[in-house]
Amino acid sequence: MFSEQMYELGSKRSVIRELFEYGRKRAGEIGADNVYDFTLGNPSIPAPECVKDTIQYLIDSLDPVLLHGYTSAPGDLSVRKAIADYTNETHKTNISASNIYMTSGAAASLSICIRALTENKSCSPGLVCPPKQHLCHSELREESLTNIDEFITFAPFFPEYKVFVESAGAKFTFIPPKEDFQIDTDNFARTLSSNTKAVIINSPNNPSGVVYSEQSIITLCGILKKKSEEYGHPIYLIADEPYRELVYNNTYVPYLLNYYDNTFVCYSYSKSLSLPGERIGYIIVSDKMQDSEKVYLAVCGAGRSLGYVCASSMYQQVIAKCLGQTSDISLYKENRDILYNGLTELGYNCVKPDGAFYLFVKSPEPDANLFCEKAKNYELLLVPGDDFGCPGYVRIAYCVKKEQIIKSMPAFETLMKKYIWF
Repeated sequence: MFSEQMYELGSKRSVIRELFEYGRKRAGEIGADNVYDFTLGNPSIPAPECVKDTIQYLIDSLDPVLLHGYTSAPGDLSVRKAIADYTNETHKTNISASNIYMTSGAAASLSICIRALTENKSCSPGLVCPPKQHLCHSELREESLTNIDEFITFAPFFPEYKVFVESAGAKFTFIPPKEDFQIDTDNFARTLSSNTKAVIINSPNNPSGVVYSEQSIITLCGILKKKSEEYGHPIYLIADEPYRELVYNNTYVPYLLNYYDNTFVCYSYSKSLSLPGERIGYIIVSDKMQDSEKVYLAVCGAGRSLGYVCASSMYQQVIAKCLGQTSDISLYKENRDILYNGLTELGYNCVKPDGAFYLFVKSPEPDANLFCEKAKNYELLLVPGDDFGCPGYVRIAYCVKKEQIIKSMPAFETLMKKYIWF
């Protein structure tokens, strides 16, 4: 028999992917220029020249066996050292190559960290544990629900977090946001329990574009330190940071390694270098983490168990030679300003993003799914916020050509007129 849990994941795509596939179908029917697809966080800005130049240099100068062959399972040592040196110089940290594990993008980084931390209690939410002779079924079920590792995050959140956590056999919990979409630290403190294994934080945030303030981070870390002492074990912090460089007006993004010792940094070059399809990133295990060396080995073991070893050899070399470079972020800011100003003028209630390339918009009607269905009538493809943990909102990915945003404005106006009564 196959896994029913995996069947459920495979037979139903995420709402984002469903809409994306619908958009491709419509593009084939009426032409791509007539479909306003704002579904996928797929960078439209080309990679910086250093990427192309480095690829050409590597092809011309390296032995193909070295260029395309296996690296060490955690990644090429020289690449990891280069990343460590860059991180130390940029963020005043003290990590080394032995704190870094190269991965196939942020999704792999997150999955590895979650698996590395989750203790195998041979059960997962909604599934019955293997039998223990001394427990009846009801007692077994109660034990499975009260003795399971928990991962907490903050809404709105990337929907795949839930998949990663529950597939590892852990419990997924999220905290609703405050009105300004900052962290509700009071609710967070009440939610933590002795079963909480880690907290996942994403700033700049997908889907809201909000950057969590330094004060929010300081308060959050203070709570984690206090609760870790109370429960007698570390509660880890997993920083999901693919959008770190995508900020506007010099907005400050706290670097979590400098605020909390038991921190993992999960990074991807998908957004900063516009390389989403190349699947290249890394994990940093803080050198200050409790039992840091053992935790790093658990990361290596999790990578091995998931098959995430030896990330792309060529792209490890590419990113090592492009450290500190980014695509032209100013173009995303231009898109943001056109879209935010245009929609607010039309009467939409928008969360102004300080980073990333998403606009989070309050649906003009309570059910954002119905609103998104109506938007399809005008070839506007928007993602409802339910799976992000924020019903009543929609996400608009503005990492598209500027011309698409400008051309879509009449459609947004016609759609809004359906909700305005005089």
